[in-house]
This record gives sequence, C-alpha cells and structure tokens, in this order.
Amino acid sequence: MKKLKWGILGTAYICERDTIPGMLKANNCELYAIAGRNPDKVRVFVEKYGFEKGYDSYMALLEDPEVEAVYIPLPNTMHYEWTIEALKHKKPVLCEKPLAPTAQQVAEMFAAAKENGVCLMEAFAYLQSPYVQAVAEELKNGSIGKVRYMHVHFLTSDYDRSNIRMRKETLGGSMYDIGVYASSLILRLLGENPERIQAAAAFDEHHIDKLTTVMLEYPDAVRAVLTAGMVMATEKNKSSDSFEIQGTEGTLRSDHFTFNGNGELSYYVNRFDGTAEYKTVAVPNNYTLEIEQFGRCVAEGEAPVVTEIISNANARLVDKVLKDIVY
Repeated sequence: MKKLKWGILGTAYICERDTIPGMLKANNCELYAIAGRNPDKVRVFVEKYGFEKGYDSYMALLEDPEVEAVYIPLPNTMHYEWTIEALKHKKPVLCEKPLAPTAQQVAEMFAAAKENGVCLMEAFAYLQSPYVQAVAEELKNGSIGKVRYMHVHFLTSDYDRSNIRMRKETLGGSMYDIGVYASSLILRLLGENPERIQAAAAFDEHHIDKLTTVMLEYPDAVRAVLTAGMVMATEKNKSSDSFEIQGTEGTLRSDHFTFNGNGELSYYVNRFDGTAEYKTVAVPNNYTLEIEQFGRCVAEGEAPVVTEIISNANARLVDKVLKDIVY
C-alpha cells in the first residue's frame, strides 16, 4: 500500500495528543514535513517524531512538491485561509473542525477543492468509528422502529480565561468547540436537513457561551435536542458524553461512549416487547482510521466518510445557532 507523504501545518496540542500518534499507527502514512511559527518547537517535533523536514513557514511546506497531503490543526480562525492556500497548491487537505467560522466560507473551501481537483475533508475523527457505523445500521435496520426523538449531550471541563477555547475572537465557546460534535452526530444519524433549528445559551461575563441547547425539528414530527457545555470542574480535562434515541418500538442509548473514544464501546437496545440487547463494538484509534481513510480518498478515489454534505449542513446549523443566541 502506498504511503502518502503528509505535511502538518502547525504544532498544536491536538497533534501531539491525538493526531500524530494516530498517524504513526496508520499503514498508509509517512510523517514527512511539519511547519510552525516557532522554529524551536518545530525542531522538537522533527526530532521526536522523525519528520524528514521542518519548516518555519506554512507557505514553505505547501511549496514542497514532495508533500502529498496536508493536515491543518491551526486555530479555528486560520482554517479558512490556510486550507484555501493549500488547495491552491493542489494539496489534498484534512482540516480540523470546525472548518470555518461561517457556512459561506465552508462552501467556498469545498468549491476551491473542486476547482483544484483535490480532496477536502473535515477532521471529525469520531465519525470514522465503527461504533457510529453500528448505531447507524441499527437505525437503518429498524431495531427500534421509526425514530421519533434523539438527544445528545457533551459536557467538558470549564477552562481558564487564558485558554483559546474561552476567547470569542478565536471562535471559542461551547457551540464552536464541542457543540459541533453533538450536532454532527445528529446530522449523521437523522439526516442533514432539519426543517427548523432553535437555540438558547447561557453566557459568562465575557459573553462566551458556556452552555448551549439546540432543538432540531425534522419532517414527520421527528425531533432532536443537543446540549453542549463547558460546565464541569475548571481545567480538569474531564467530559461527559452520551446520547439516546427513542423509536416507535424501543430505545437505543449509549453506555460506554466518548466522542473519539476507542477500545470497547457499548450501547443498549431496549425494545417495548420486553427484549433487550447489550452490544459492544471494538473501536481502533479513530485518528488512525481517519488518516487511513483520507489516504485512500487521495490515492484510490474512495469517498470521504465525513462528506461535504455533512460539513456544509453542520456549518449552516452553527450559523443558525449563533444567530439565535446572538453570538
């Protein structure tokens, strides 16, 4: 299997914590180049992870003809600019979520990908998980009948004001940072086109949304609710992730589940006829799955798991939420 030579724009914490460890396990990935604004930090990454090249400018990496795919973990406000630049250099791009501040910019990014004949995928690694696929199959096969209602909640630790997640100018706040996980799961399982979206939020003194609730209405009176909040103990790096789906014949609810979690994840199916099942799914490293899948998209023409349709729909949903909560 061909190994793509990857270039990474930035030395963000997510690289070290999640993505690079996933890349090292991927069977079609070569850590070729990394670029950052701090030469000393770039040097550390090169030495620690074995990159062949380190650059002190993002443009220099994009101009390297050896780079075959680009991963962008830059701050949210920089995604649009550098994704467009990479696409113009004919580089396929895997860009961290959220792709851009607005739905219009997300649409422009996908248009640029098409114009330059290269792939673009939003980095929702958890959507690669066989756990999500298994739940989707349960619904498709009618395990709980016709879906009537779904709720998802994703709560994390609160953060100090110095944290990038807590600054509006860097697209901080609950909806941008974690709400997009909950909303993308709903869109993936129930469909990309809710008929109505309504939202409300609670803010801190700096007008950062600390707790946001969103209601989605679909055709045939199908409804969904998501709650996203940075409300747990400050800087403890803890989270609470769960979902439940109600159908006409039963309920499916998560048990051992975290967004981007791996290992043995599980869920319950409880039917109104009295039957019940407890199911476990073996989940590899989601970031490895993501890198391998994107590599196949580039090398073999496989369709992205995180589709343009999902990314555009999620961006439109976020636009509507932020308008509702006056953010």
